[in-house]
Amino acid sequence: MKYDVISADCHLDLPWMAPDLFTNNAPTTFKDRMPYVVEGDIGPKWVSRGGAEFGLVNGMGSAGREYVPGVINRSDKMAAEGLYEDGKNGIRRLTEPDLRVKDQDRDGIQAEVLYGILGASNRLNDPVAAVVMLQIYNDWLAEFCETYPDRFAGIACIPSDDITAAVAEVERVAKRGAVRGVEIAGSHDMLPFYMPEWAPLWAACDEARLPMHMHTIGTPKPAMDHLAVLQQRQAFACHITGFQVAMSRVVMEVIYGGVLEANPNLIIVIGESGIGWIPYVLDHMDLEWEDQFTDLTLTMKPSEYWKRQCRATYQSDPIGLRLLDVLGEDNVMWGSDFPHPDGVWPDSQEFIAREVAHLPDATKRKVICTNAGQLYGFPVDE
Repeated sequence: MKYDVISADCHLDLPWMAPDLFTNNAPTTFKDRMPYVVEGDIGPKWVSRGGAEFGLVNGMGSAGREYVPGVINRSDKMAAEGLYEDGKNGIRRLTEPDLRVKDQDRDGIQAEVLYGILGASNRLNDPVAAVVMLQIYNDWLAEFCETYPDRFAGIACIPSDDITAAVAEVERVAKRGAVRGVEIAGSHDMLPFYMPEWAPLWAACDEARLPMHMHTIGTPKPAMDHLAVLQQRQAFACHITGFQVAMSRVVMEVIYGGVLEANPNLIIVIGESGIGWIPYVLDHMDLEWEDQFTDLTLTMKPSEYWKRQCRATYQSDPIGLRLLDVLGEDNVMWGSDFPHPDGVWPDSQEFIAREVAHLPDATKRKVICTNAGQLYGFPVDE
């Protein structure tokens, strides 16, 4: 395989899984606590006994929304490629390896990093059953990736509300093999990463040499029902536009919290975070550390930990790409966000050509190919 472009941020979403994946593979005592499919008003949908809803079967994005023409431009692009129509007809292009590879070939992508179903596990509202659900998914993911190990790098999903269970799952997937990183289920009320309770998890990832991923989930969605229609749209625009900047919390917590100091081999990846905001945060962290926080357990400037142990992905960020001298050209990875409706599939090549044209060829190749290839074990040339 000759690698020219690797997408460091793509997705496998629960709505596109086989309808009986979880119920068939769960232990008997958990079968009725797993997600399953029922007939809904506008088609089959994923639900749980506890009242959770996970969206339409083969629906749009991680939430399995109904595709409505003319609402989201990028979704219209995907619809034009037959993605949603195939989904309605039971053709699971996103979770059938042969079909998925064809869609990536269509977009000029030779390999992809696959984030998973953590948002769905949080919505289950059953923490114990969620652990079983993630184990089933991670086993399926390993088998999926083994079909094309030169094309797929799977990121195993681990829970965030039970650190003991999270450590056990890191150790289990590392022993099983086939996955190339782990992702923790982010939530808005989770324990901050500087708290010592997380230490066993960082150590487990460090020992397993599995990069830890945190994918953007944005800030809490604002309450809008009481607002007029225009103000609802304005509130939602603010929420969506600021979605990626919320990842600054992760960067500050793992660096100020001494996580990277204590685990010097641990790699932290913030997914779909964008990159344009990061130089300011790093510069401000350095300033504040030198001014009043040198008592923290750090032996380097915060920005130096970033360059040593952190990575970030983006799909379109021309401002950030002007700041690679601060970000570090080894710390940035492009991703298409396929198949989410804010991604750039099937036009990735156009976005790449437009946004990295000003970069030296060697730097360009790092950003769109070799940085991801080296982190996830794809045999790329320098």
